[in-house]
Amino acid sequence: MGTTMLLDAASMYFRAFYGVPAETMKAPDGTPVNAVRGFLDMIATLLRARHPDRLFACMDASWRPAFRVQAIPSYKRHRANPDGSEQIPDALSTQLPIIVDVLSAAGIVMKWADGYEADDILGTLAAQATGPVEVVTGDRDLFQLVDDSRGIRVGYIGKGVSRLELIDEAEVTRRYEIPGRSYAAFAALRGDPSDGLPGVPGVGEKTAAALVRSFGSVEAMLAAIDAGHGGFPPGSRAKLVAARDYLDACMPVVMVAADAPVKLSGGELPSTPADPARVAALDARWDLGSSLGRVLSALAAAP
Repeated sequence: MGTTMLLDAASMYFRAFYGVPAETMKAPDGTPVNAVRGFLDMIATLLRARHPDRLFACMDASWRPAFRVQAIPSYKRHRANPDGSEQIPDALSTQLPIIVDVLSAAGIVMKWADGYEADDILGTLAAQATGPVEVVTGDRDLFQLVDDSRGIRVGYIGKGVSRLELIDEAEVTRRYEIPGRSYAAFAALRGDPSDGLPGVPGVGEKTAAALVRSFGSVEAMLAAIDAGHGGFPPGSRAKLVAARDYLDACMPVVMVAADAPVKLSGGELPSTPADPARVAALDARWDLGSSLGRVLSALAAAP
């Protein structure tokens, strides 16, 4: 069975937006299209380099899901507007409907679900796959999805799509000195200020890795504390005890969901656009030019 490629769309279009100044790429009416064109260029590069059989663009329907905020109120709070919406530059937010329109007209399947982040859509579709999966993202939190036994790898684009790094369990171990499927526990202990996750105060990457190597999971660490067991790196037990409330709540926040209401259906690469007339109209309105052409050419050339 061929490879299923899952795109972390938000990670990619944010990267595209900040990669090229908005003022350098505009539609005839002055609307910036740098994120649209950059995102399309990324997809074209991935299709030609990785040759997936199926492709899904996974979208954010709820960027700050209620179940995560209920567990840890600080989750992404610093990135929220007073009305609860996400702080996104106006020059990017105006491009998001264009991205959806172009992908739909081209025939690239998008998946999302109310109450869930794109991460959860990625996790759910990966869990449903029966063949190889490549999760393309610039977010290291998704390293938790890596599973060699199921052929799930992360195509990490932290250095750019053209320098994509395939992350498997051995690479997770090499980078963080933890078992390859233990990234979520490691991330929970270390914390992530960009997502408003405090982590355990005083526990950095080295101590977090040592704890994960010793216990395997946050649940096992708490059970060992409750049972009075040892095996904790020096000074770490007291820090875990002090952060007990956080540790009791953090894993459902850190771990991506595998039960979002989406199905791994369709996704075959369209050799011709789903709506050629709409594609032409969008191209004329937004001046997507060579970026749109590269995607359509890559789709047409796919096996």
